[in-house]
Amino acid sequence: MKQISTRFSIAVHTLSLIAFCSDECTGDFIAGSVNTNPVVIRRIMGMLKKAGLVEVRPGVGGASLLKAPEEITLLDIYRAVNVIEENQLFRIHEAPNVQCPVGRNIEEVLQAELYEAQAAMEQRLAQTTLSQLTTRFK
Repeated sequence: MKQISTRFSIAVHTLSLIAFCSDECTGDFIAGSVNTNPVVIRRIMGMLKKAGLVEVRPGVGGASLLKAPEEITLLDIYRAVNVIEENQLFRIHEAPNVQCPVGRNIEEVLQAELYEAQAAMEQRLAQTTLSQLTTRFK
């Protein structure tokens, strides 16, 4: 089973770290906290920068948020890192047998349910801000 990309959780981790301790947030520091290669962090930081969520300081390194943590939702982060292809969280298998009554109808019947499930998830992500997450850190 294919999982949703880990880019989302890494991006949330990265932004939380920047919000939590902004002074020390170089790519290497973030990579150490996430426990991943700095190249992965640079790639995700590039996506977050393109989405207008962070500013990256060249040379000395480091990053800062371009919006207050209260203004950044999990949905903003989710969209920034392009977690899903073609804006579809769920995909239907290709070329079901049209001779079969289930195969002929599965995509149309199931797609409406899947769109609603995706909308519900996105609505939930929109309700949580980065600030709400970071206040839970001990």
